[in-house]
Amino acid sequence: MLHPLCMRVCCAGLVFAQLVSVIAAQTHESVSKYAELIPQHLLGLVHAPQSQQELQLTDGQVQQLGALFAEIDTPWFQLRILPAEKQRELIVKLEQRVRNWFQENTSAAQQTRLDQLECRAQGVRMLLRQDVKGKLKLESSQQEALAELARAANAATQKLHSATMKNAVTDELTQEVSAAIQAEQKSVATILRPEQLQQLKPLLGDPFDTAQLKRIYPLAPELVSVEHWINSEPLTLQQLRGKVVLVHFYAFQCHNCHANFDHYKNWSEKYNSDEVVVIGIQSPETSRERDPQAVREAAAESGLQFPILIDLESENWKKWSNTMWPTVYVIDKQGYLRHWWQGELNWQGATGDKTIEDLVSQLLQEDTPT
Repeated sequence: MLHPLCMRVCCAGLVFAQLVSVIAAQTHESVSKYAELIPQHLLGLVHAPQSQQELQLTDGQVQQLGALFAEIDTPWFQLRILPAEKQRELIVKLEQRVRNWFQENTSAAQQTRLDQLECRAQGVRMLLRQDVKGKLKLESSQQEALAELARAANAATQKLHSATMKNAVTDELTQEVSAAIQAEQKSVATILRPEQLQQLKPLLGDPFDTAQLKRIYPLAPELVSVEHWINSEPLTLQQLRGKVVLVHFYAFQCHNCHANFDHYKNWSEKYNSDEVVVIGIQSPETSRERDPQAVREAAAESGLQFPILIDLESENWKKWSNTMWPTVYVIDKQGYLRHWWQGELNWQGATGDKTIEDLVSQLLQEDTPT
């Protein structure tokens, strides 16, 4: 899974036909041979309160949907470290559970609007879907032309991503990505015939800006119960609902982790504990970090006075599919992940601390669950 800022839902939309059976039929095999090019945004889309409001879900439906999220969200979050092909395969299965839920618990109008929103989130690439090909009577040559432009945009974006990781971004690379994306977007007007363009309108429905959705990530995985805590009785995320929670994974002998310690201490002192809770999870890398007493002594020496879970068997590390020390996760009052930051917060001039603090300020303004 890419960094959260790279995962923002993009724009596009389509109608889910009048036939409910189409929902059930839209499996991995039936999407199209271009499946790897088609964004999978359904899970993030249905998590967003703005989408739920647009779908006119009742309070009861929202509550039932939340129960489904409680079942599928941890598996969804865990697959982020898998190879892209495996991720796509598993997301298809999770999306099907969402489609099944909508088929069983919502009206035809709500299902239609959901499909419109999904296609709006997929952007131009909705045209690579097999069902859309049939509805617009697209020719294979038209889809292939669109796919070529999609591949070019992906290649340019990947090149820019690689350069970013090496701190080697150039204006030329940035312009290359912009040009590739614009070429893909503008191609619709030239590749599709006039009658096909007209048929797009009912598939998209009324305008809805999916790029502005704020809550598009899963519920944070519940903490695995362990024997040792520092500075606190054992905590669960469930009991912290109504508060913003900042969870950070660290190892006390990790140099990069120490670079973030002052920020963690500042947050634990700056914020009212009735509103924001900082939790450290010490997941060991070395043999000394597997000694609970050594972890306690190191925490005291570093002045860490907030709750710390000693993750001796790395059970929480595994459940969260964490891959890096340090990593900071921001969890909202409802228990949903809203952002995460891997590495030092101020690495090479980065302002991860400000990004997180600004987000916390926003989350504190959101409604507290009843």
